[in-house]
Amino acid sequence: MDPVADDGASAKGPIVIALATLLYLYLLFPILIIAPMSFGNRVELVFPPAHYTLDLYRDYFGAQDWLIVTYRSARNAVLASMIAMIAGVPAAYALARTEFPGKRILVLLIMSPMLVPLVVISLGLYLYYLRISLSGTVTGLVLAHAMYSVPFVILTVRAGIEQLDERLERAAVIMGATYFRVFHQVVLPQLSPSLVSAALFAFLMSFDEVVIAWFITGPTTMTLPVKMYSSIRWESAPVLSAIATILTVLSIVISLIGVALTRGRSAPK
Repeated sequence: MDPVADDGASAKGPIVIALATLLYLYLLFPILIIAPMSFGNRVELVFPPAHYTLDLYRDYFGAQDWLIVTYRSARNAVLASMIAMIAGVPAAYALARTEFPGKRILVLLIMSPMLVPLVVISLGLYLYYLRISLSGTVTGLVLAHAMYSVPFVILTVRAGIEQLDERLERAAVIMGATYFRVFHQVVLPQLSPSLVSAALFAFLMSFDEVVIAWFITGPTTMTLPVKMYSSIRWESAPVLSAIATILTVLSIVISLIGVALTRGRSAPK
């Protein structure tokens, strides 16, 4: 082995670790500030709080308007994730198991919501929804969030499918099973960790999404992130620190579950 190359690789190790540590600290910094502030008083946001209380959490769980938009966001996220899964899982299977002309172009088109700025997508949806009377409706928002989540569902599920043993599917076909039966009885049972992971991420993406919702929702369809953004703009609302902390914890838990399921599926047996 080349000793110079070994020295270069060993020197890069601490640098990479240091850069990764700085990046994680940068990402965690807002959380480390907001979380203690959520235990402060109702009057103003202070870091660190002079006295630690649960008043802001009581305000959130005791305020009907906040609970209504929270329920609305959760309901929309469930519906959007269901639609994204129904559309994304078969598409992921087709992309993983078939070859056809123009496949790369099709993949690029499907993944375009991940590449185009959200503001551009939101503005286009808003103008289109005005023409078909979907602006300000639950249906319009759910469909928009489902469209936004589909590429992530496809990526997650396709990665899981590519790890499956394709010989089992071929054996089932040879024994007379239809392709639908193979997909339903052979593929899906093995794919359950990836499916759960994709569904969780789709739910989280819809629940936390604010840009598309800001363009599309109206007074009667406002979601939790939109109400939070509106409150920041027009008033001083210390309760937002408690809500932000709850959402952060929820996002971390769901992300960890998704990562654990994905790693569990890819781990060698």
